[in-house]
Amino acid sequence: MLALGLMSGTSLDGVDAALVSTDGVTVERFGAALTKPYEPAMRERLRSVLGGVGPVAEVEAELTAFHAQVVAELLDKADLDAQAVDVVGFHGHTILHRPQCRRTWQIGDGEMLARLTGIPVVNDFRSNDVLAGGQGAPLVPVYHRALAADLTRPLAVLNLGGVGNVTWIGDDDGLLAFDTGPGNALIDDWALVHTGRPVDEGGALARGGHADGDKVDQFGQHAFFGQKPPKSLDRDDFQSLARSLVADMTPADGAATLTAFTARAVARAAEHFPQPATRWLVCGGGRHNPALMAALAVELKVAVEPVEAVGWDGDALEAQAFAYLAVRSLRGLPLTFPETTGVTRPLGGGRFHATS
Repeated sequence: MLALGLMSGTSLDGVDAALVSTDGVTVERFGAALTKPYEPAMRERLRSVLGGVGPVAEVEAELTAFHAQVVAELLDKADLDAQAVDVVGFHGHTILHRPQCRRTWQIGDGEMLARLTGIPVVNDFRSNDVLAGGQGAPLVPVYHRALAADLTRPLAVLNLGGVGNVTWIGDDDGLLAFDTGPGNALIDDWALVHTGRPVDEGGALARGGHADGDKVDQFGQHAFFGQKPPKSLDRDDFQSLARSLVADMTPADGAATLTAFTARAVARAAEHFPQPATRWLVCGGGRHNPALMAALAVELKVAVEPVEAVGWDGDALEAQAFAYLAVRSLRGLPLTFPETTGVTRPLGGGRFHATS
């Protein structure tokens, strides 16, 4: 099937879209991909409903229309008609994630998107897992495993969006996946306050400062890091702690320390692997931050590379994953597993929306 995946990540940077030809088990080929950034006003409207507050319905409709525009632009780029695409995998945007309360909330109207695009849509990928007692995240590990079929194991694939998550893939195709801690969120929010820009571009702010080692050690002792996986986080779960630790720092030193916090969180995550990973491949926006990549190499003491090192497209990977997961959903194949979300058995998910 030719599937189109859409992903709006917790970094609030924009929508990634990608085409994938797949049977939901293997990937036959990759198609066109693009990223459409949010305008600052749209980003702030999304930020205003995080936690499930404010004008959620209004923002959801605007978000869905934005995704429909992205679909149209990707089809134009690929020189395809809508009828050529079998299904859209529509993640939506997470505004609340509380699996301990059996609640996760991704805004995005699947019925509206199917109507606007003329393509069947699968959305709401996480709810079935959370209602069954799972963490509902991460969802991408089964796609990581499909991509890594020919790579040396044990391998770790680290995604650094607003939240960090890792997939460990063993020699026997075994999976372990969980959220590591903050990804870009702490750094991004600090940069926005102190530079007016929503990211620390090129890690420039952090590279101009010095991390406070004592505070990094203090951060690394947070109880979450010792909890046995699978486990997951909301984007803002570490905000209050991080802010209290760096409140009196200069912008540069604060950025350096928050960057070190993120790398330490990943190092603590590695303590839970059945065997050490011999290689780390990094996707998500965090791989573009040289300061963060350098901090990861120091903490992990093994090769840390962007996923492009093995020919993957790190900007499109999550969107590709939701295309792949949409096909799995249509075929009744499991999306989540005991080793990835803590659900009691392999479990399908997703909600299908026809075009009429």
